[in-house]
Parts: sequence; C-alpha cells; structure tokens
Amino acid sequence: MKPTVAAEGVCVVLALAMLALVACGSAPPQTSQPSAIPPETAAAARATATLPQAAATVARSTQGSASFPLSEPGTYHVGMRSVVSEDPSRDHRSIAITVWYPALGSQESTGRGPTRDAPLDLSGAPYPLLLSSTKAASIFAPFLVTHGFTWASVDKLDYYIPWNTQLVMQPLDILFALDQVASSPPVGLEGAIDAEHAGAIGYSFDGYNALALSGARVDPEFYLEQCANAPSMEPALGSFWIDYYCRMSGNWAQFADVAGAVITASDDGLWQPITDARIRAVMPMAPEGAWLFGDRGLAAVDRPTLIIGATEDVDCDYWREAAYIFDHLGTPDKSLISFIGRGHMMVFEPDMVARMAHFATAFFGHHLQGRQDFEQYFSDEFVARHDDLAWGVYAGD
Repeated sequence: MKPTVAAEGVCVVLALAMLALVACGSAPPQTSQPSAIPPETAAAARATATLPQAAATVARSTQGSASFPLSEPGTYHVGMRSVVSEDPSRDHRSIAITVWYPALGSQESTGRGPTRDAPLDLSGAPYPLLLSSTKAASIFAPFLVTHGFTWASVDKLDYYIPWNTQLVMQPLDILFALDQVASSPPVGLEGAIDAEHAGAIGYSFDGYNALALSGARVDPEFYLEQCANAPSMEPALGSFWIDYYCRMSGNWAQFADVAGAVITASDDGLWQPITDARIRAVMPMAPEGAWLFGDRGLAAVDRPTLIIGATEDVDCDYWREAAYIFDHLGTPDKSLISFIGRGHMMVFEPDMVARMAHFATAFFGHHLQGRQDFEQYFSDEFVARHDDLAWGVYAGD
C-alpha cells in the first residue's frame, strides 16, 4: 500500500494583483491525514487577498536589512519587454512572454520599477536565465535582475480550481518560453540571454511549476490511489478539497492526453519528467504537488533544489507539502529554509519578500553564475543567525 500524503494545504494562488488564496485548516506535523475548512472560508480569502498593482515598486522601495545583503539592489537597472509567440506543437497555443533584463539607466531611477524597452546593458552579458509566471516575476525580478540575471516569464499564468490540465500546460508554457528566448530573443536583446544556464522559480501555484521542472515525475498510481482513499481519510477531508484535488481523477485519460505520449510513455509506471537539461537549479517557494508526484516521483528530482516554506502556512500546508516534498527529493543537493511563524501570506510582507529575494539571488548566483562566495548566504550557518528561520524541516521550539 502506498503511504498517504495528507493534503489539507491547498496551494493555489500567487497573484499580482497577486494572490487569491484558497485557505484550509492546518494540522500538527505528526498527523498524516488532511483536514479542511469550509469552502465559504476559502471564498472569503479569495475575495480579500489582493496585492496592490504596484508590487514591483514595493519590491524596490522596501529593501532587506544589512543582515540579508543580497536583498539590496545590484549594479544593474531593470528593463522589460514583451513578445508573443505560438507553440505549433500544441495547436498554435499563443504564449505571451515578458523578458526582464539588465538595462542601462541611473540607479536613481530604480524606485520607479522596471523600465519598459530600456536599452540593454551588455557589460556583463550573457546573463543566466530565470523562468516563472509573470506574477512571480513581477515580485522577484526587480530584485534579481539587478544582480545580473535575465528572466523570461509567461503572462496570464494563474491559479486554477480544481486541479486540472493546467498542471501540465503551465510547465509546458514555461518550457516553450525557454526555447523561444534561447532561439529567438526579442529584438535588441541578442547576446544577453544565457539560456544554457537557466533556473526555475515560483511561489504558490508557480511553486508547483518550479517543482514540476525539477525532474519530478508524475506517479499516476500514487495520485489515483490517494483520490480513491480520500473519502475515508482520518481526519476527514472535506468534500470541497476532495473535489479540488481529485475531480480530474475521474477523467485521467484527458489529463494524460494533454500531456502527450512522449511524457506519459513509461516502463516503470512514472511519467517522463517535464523539464529541460538547461534548467540547472530550481527554487519552489510554498509549493504543492505531493499528491501528483508521490515519493517515487519526487525521488527522480536530479538538480539543485532550494525550497522555501512557511511553518504556519495553512494554504500550502508546510508539513504536507514543503516538508514532505523536501524529505522525498532524490537530489543530494537540496535545501529547505523554513520561515518560522510565517504563513502563506508572507508574500504580502515586503521584508519577507526581500528575504526570499536574498536567498534566490544567493542560490541562483551560486548555481548559475558560479559565485562560490554566494553559497554562504543560503547556508545552515547563515540561517542559524536568525531566530525566525530554520535550516531544513522545522523541529519546533
């Protein structure tokens, strides 16, 4: 019998207006079964959880303290421009991509946020590439691009209720964006993008996308068994949440058809990974996906992974998602930084965003830019200096 992964933590939303979050009840770490709150509570959360449109400016104007030095701006201004392409392999699906890049401009102007179509700064090119939804990029790109990264983000990626084919479509959209900016960069950005050294990052629903691009493999047997057992789980999993996770189990063939034969072909029961060898490191923040990948699928993760989790997260439950995922990752190069006492909504808090940006700059700087000196900034020793952070799975007080 497969082990049961409890799943009351529904990880559904990062918005830029930015998050509309589905809330659910938390459970203590020793409990192996899910619990949930009524769906009307989730609806109230979606109605009230909206970030200001000027999130990029917030990211710029509220920098971390000196104890998180990589949350401070780097030497580059930030430019951005947009392109639209069609994916011929998926019925000419239209994909709008925003590209963020180091640009020429005075640092005095950075408080206004990124500048559209600003002239490219080639002084440090080519720059490693980060990948995400535009919702995540709008929060974090204004930090990281100043430190010498490019960033390709897919527009209009958003949360979905219930789980559905977006679990496949969104990672494929991001992979398409990688191919496009690598082979046909936007006019004026030629020579800027080092797509051979790419990383995936995301928060909440986009944290799932980053995890999906890590080499993780979908385990249909595990997922379908979870859904078959969901009605009898103890404590009981509410009908709203069973529907959220498991509605697509009733039409699994359609889900598999969207993924396509190349991905679903298998001789060991697991799907092929939805990833690319150019993606060399991933950073899922407040991710979900435990039910879809299971222990065997997570064991297939084969590249450096840094997970950010909030110990009081009741939307992407810390124990059911971040901690479980971290424990079962196959890569030996894995880290979990736990934000003690914080919840899923920490992404609304500028100081917490700055901290996450610090860790992202350090992690991707180390793995994509070759900055050996940055490893110290996402290490056990660095985390131990902060009473409200824990290295690895939080053990409690």
